[in-house]
Amino acid sequence: MIIDSHSHWLPEEIIKNAHFFSKVWGDIETQVKTMDEAGIDKAVLSYPTSDAHLKLGGFSEVARIYNDNVAKIIKRYPNRFIGAAILPVGNPQEMLDELKRTTQELGFKAISLASSYNTVYLDDNMFSPIYKKIAEDGVPIFVHSQIINPIGYERIQDPLLTPVIEYVFDITICIGKLLMKNILCEYSNIKFIFAYFGGVACHLANRFDVTYQMLRSIDFVKDLKANPTDYLKNIYVDTSGDIHKTNFLSALELLGSGHILWGSDWPAKKDITGSIQAVKNLNIGEQEKQDILGRNLEKILKGA
Repeated sequence: MIIDSHSHWLPEEIIKNAHFFSKVWGDIETQVKTMDEAGIDKAVLSYPTSDAHLKLGGFSEVARIYNDNVAKIIKRYPNRFIGAAILPVGNPQEMLDELKRTTQELGFKAISLASSYNTVYLDDNMFSPIYKKIAEDGVPIFVHSQIINPIGYERIQDPLLTPVIEYVFDITICIGKLLMKNILCEYSNIKFIFAYFGGVACHLANRFDVTYQMLRSIDFVKDLKANPTDYLKNIYVDTSGDIHKTNFLSALELLGSGHILWGSDWPAKKDITGSIQAVKNLNIGEQEKQDILGRNLEKILKGA
């Protein structure tokens, strides 16, 4: 079974009120056709983050529009799509209410968060009630890079450098802040699934440990009770349509094949067969390849 852990679909109202997205992002029929052609059994629909909330009056309205419309897709294609609901970030009680509504009434199996919200990262205390509830329910969290004002945007605004560098480092900082706030330790049973191989977190694994040990020796950093990588190994990452080996190798070294999920990043990336082939070309066992292509996510979703 092949399950796409990273794909997107947006309702027309959000597309019209966001500055980047076109009608291609709302074409579910083409997505189904493409899935059939590539041999993909199911796909997670997660939110790519946008600035639509600025025109639609806030995250509450965006969450309602997005979740209600994705619920229709799930109902229309119950065996093909897995919904990851977005939350009205900023109001803890509304976030809890929407989490319950989408997972208990609308059939969502996951939630979709951005790595940050106007410089507020996922280690903020307002997410604590959500983490507590999710830890009880087993609902996975898909984390997408923030594309609106990611880290560094106040200094460098460039149409190439922002998506190539700033998106990647926003998700890396998110992981780092969850580590330093002890969330990856306290909520070790939560399945955090980070897009784009978790930024460069896997590449920095050795630097995390060596630097932490040096700083602990002079009591310059708080005691994590273990090396950073002992907690980083709790995270999951998706491949986000990558067709090259570099990110796979560092992720395999830190996380192992059991914590890597294949994802296409459709419709932003179109070479779906190439990204599937990239997994098949890895120098690992056939069972491990099948885990990455779908079985890992299947196991995660069974716990929800």
